[in-house]
Amino acid sequence: MIQLKNEKDIAKLRISGKILSSTLAMLAEEARVGVTLKDLDKKAHDFIYDAGGEPAFLGYHPEGSIGKFPASICASVNDVVVHGIPTKYKLREGDVLSLDAGVKYQGYYTDSAITVGIGKLSREAEKLIKITKIALERGIDECSPHGHLGDIGYAIESTIKKAGFYIVRGLTGHGVGFEIHEDPVVDNFGKRGQGMELMPGLVIAIEPMVSTKSPHIIQYDDDSFRTHDGSLSAHFEHTVVITESGCEALTK
Repeated sequence: MIQLKNEKDIAKLRISGKILSSTLAMLAEEARVGVTLKDLDKKAHDFIYDAGGEPAFLGYHPEGSIGKFPASICASVNDVVVHGIPTKYKLREGDVLSLDAGVKYQGYYTDSAITVGIGKLSREAEKLIKITKIALERGIDECSPHGHLGDIGYAIESTIKKAGFYIVRGLTGHGVGFEIHEDPVVDNFGKRGQGMELMPGLVIAIEPMVSTKSPHIIQYDDDSFRTHDGSLSAHFEHTVVITESGCEALTK
């Protein structure tokens, strides 16, 4: 069921989104060679609480998962697409690190992700990160009243295909706001003019997940998803609200 948000809801979501965007900006600065994923998780946990929010992922137990998520962020390295659990792994030169986090503020949820490079990257890794971020921006550009979910998916997919990369299949964006995951499903592929019509008050998380060599993934026992062939992946995400005149990225 689609749950539209009113002005009061959106005002709370703006605060949630500001906490989240500040958290990810801090993590991007802290992520460097020798830092552990657990270090980053602790910094995010403390930062979110100090800002008046709660880590939305901590203790989250989605349907079909093996248990409650044990951390405040997902930290996914190289071939791990999403849902990487922060461990004692120390970041290395050339790693591609995706950081995904959610914030709950007075009952309102936002969701966002960034991908950063650690030290000197390969040209392929640099291009992957750049193109995935551009694909998210192109998807957001399609958000306006009376547009369609298919417009967003088409913009993302065409950007990725043109670059010679692959949209990861089986993982999608989603509605967000009153819960961390709501209807509708927001695919990263589609056709213009198709899919649900966008309307003011709709809040969605748009999140292209991209691989350099294959769209196929494997789910591991810890609930993380990895590319089936070990190829690099990247992930960017913003929580966006459709407005009367266009849209607003709440986590930018």
